[in-house]
Amino acid sequence: MSRFIKNIIDNKWWQEVLILAFSFILFTLNDWILIKSWKGIWSGCAYFLMLYTHAQLNRFLLLPILLKKHKVTLYLLATAALLFVFSIIMYQVANLWIYKNCFLYKSSEQQSYVFQAATLLATLICILSIILIFKFYRDRKNLDSEKLLYNQAQINSLKEQLNPHFLFNTFNTLYGISLQYPERTPDLIMHVSQLMRYQLESHEQKCVPVEDEINFISSYIQLEKERVGYRCNISFITDVDDEFAYKIPPMLLISFIENAFKHGTCSIEKCFVDVNLSVKDGKLDLVVKNSVPEKKNDVVSTKIGIKNTTERLKLQYGSNYKLDITESSIFTVNLQLQLKRK
Repeated sequence: MSRFIKNIIDNKWWQEVLILAFSFILFTLNDWILIKSWKGIWSGCAYFLMLYTHAQLNRFLLLPILLKKHKVTLYLLATAALLFVFSIIMYQVANLWIYKNCFLYKSSEQQSYVFQAATLLATLICILSIILIFKFYRDRKNLDSEKLLYNQAQINSLKEQLNPHFLFNTFNTLYGISLQYPERTPDLIMHVSQLMRYQLESHEQKCVPVEDEINFISSYIQLEKERVGYRCNISFITDVDDEFAYKIPPMLLISFIENAFKHGTCSIEKCFVDVNLSVKDGKLDLVVKNSVPEKKNDVVSTKIGIKNTTERLKLQYGSNYKLDITESSIFTVNLQLQLKRK
């Protein structure tokens, strides 16, 4: 749909013009060939305006009874009464003035109260149907807009919770390294500052390039290698067909990887963390596996990361993603989703 047509449909005044034009053409087009004078044209227009006035009175005076107060019986009785009154008026006006100036109607059946009532009812149904269609369109659009704003507010709230959560875990990692290897602390602080910079710069963005997110994950894993690499087998493999073609919500994947290091390396036993990330034709596959130690040390956990990330996935991708989390002797996260193009 072109932007011009969309703007017309969205504009309430243009909708009224379209309703008037459509109903006028519908109820007069077949009869114009019988009109042979300007007087007949004005008579035909006057007849239609009476039909249109009846429909608008029903719309603004009676229809709210049905739509707002939900009184169906009262609406039907009031509609029948208004139809009866207008049938009498239309019959009198048509026979005393319109039929004398316009050749729209010839048969005796057309010169009756029943015909006038049927014409009024047909016009009413036609106009109200179009009005209700436009109302449904506006209500649906408003609902979608409200839902979009609500979802975005929820996403922002989740991101605001996730960012301090990531900071908390990162500084815990930095603290652990500084105790064992204090001489490496300055370089690690610089490394952490780069992670923080990405976090802050991407906070206000809905999406970032995939390569930026991968670089962020890679830097985080390098930091973890400094902490537990001497006793943990860490693997990070990426296979992206076109890093510059796709975008992803920032920090959407990091919680799964944080969780793997936090819980998979929380003992002095031999352990492992495997992260495999691939993108083929816009389809992202993330598989994160970590060992499950038999004897775990106490781990400080806010239980925010994966929960919030799952909520973000629901809000931003709806049903267009697949997330499987299984735990046995190995804890496995398998995420699949379709990325958007830049």
